[in-house]
Amino acid sequence: MSDIKPAPQTHIITADCPSQPGTVDVVTRFLYEQGFYINEIHSFDDTDKKRFFIRIEFRPDDEQAFDHNSFCSEFDKRAREFDMQWQLASSPFKSKVVIMVSKHDHCLNDLLYRYRTGDLAIEIPAIISNHPDLEELAKWHGIPYYHLPISKETKPEQEAKVWQIIQDCEADLVVLARYMQVLSSDMCKKLSGKAINIHHSLLPGFKGARPYYQAYDRGIKLVGATAHYVSDDLDEGPIISQGVETVDHCYYPQDLAAKGRDIECLTLSRAVRCHIEHRIFLHGQKTVVFAK
Repeated sequence: MSDIKPAPQTHIITADCPSQPGTVDVVTRFLYEQGFYINEIHSFDDTDKKRFFIRIEFRPDDEQAFDHNSFCSEFDKRAREFDMQWQLASSPFKSKVVIMVSKHDHCLNDLLYRYRTGDLAIEIPAIISNHPDLEELAKWHGIPYYHLPISKETKPEQEAKVWQIIQDCEADLVVLARYMQVLSSDMCKKLSGKAINIHHSLLPGFKGARPYYQAYDRGIKLVGATAHYVSDDLDEGPIISQGVETVDHCYYPQDLAAKGRDIECLTLSRAVRCHIEHRIFLHGQKTVVFAK
């Protein structure tokens, strides 16, 4: 028999409250008194908005059993004194992620690889697309694929089906992995804080078709991508992650597009990781992100 002991269960507590003395102490002292060991801690005080944010990953200092209800009940008593909003997550951290995609497969491929290898601790109960092109890829991974065509006339009906799938899957997160459709205001509201989109960084300067050709004609020197939460303002939701690389006159439109695809994959996966690891706080129109 193996002498290797299983890793102790880990927990993540995230909290935010009005800025005031003792905000770090109220959390860390409680964890110390309860016999927990802190693996990782991040905090930020927004002096402009007078708002404090903290994220702590912790584990039992011994093999004691973790009583979720007791922990929440006791910590809530202290949190209320600071008007603290808080959440607790416990391992194994396996978020259910529904992916939406159109025809471009690079972001989907990257997420599927990270899912398959365990690099991202996620489950993918469904892939939704307005085109049939990527169904075989989903089948190869054993993931249900829903082909839901859309037109201006059928948009409400199509989105109702999409929303039903998301609910049936009990999805924690929806990822628009180059889903080339604009979500309705109603869908954006339903998915507020629970849907991540990715787009190239050439916006808003090079809108519409063939953006990389437009960029090439203007001699662009930077190519990048932005991952953000979906909002009713198209491509202007709270930013989670951005990536950028320099290019030069040697890059033809197809080279710019290839570079852009690589950056989109990395930027989107980074944003998904931050979300599933509870590293993001929505803070008005922007985010506080405690990246590793």
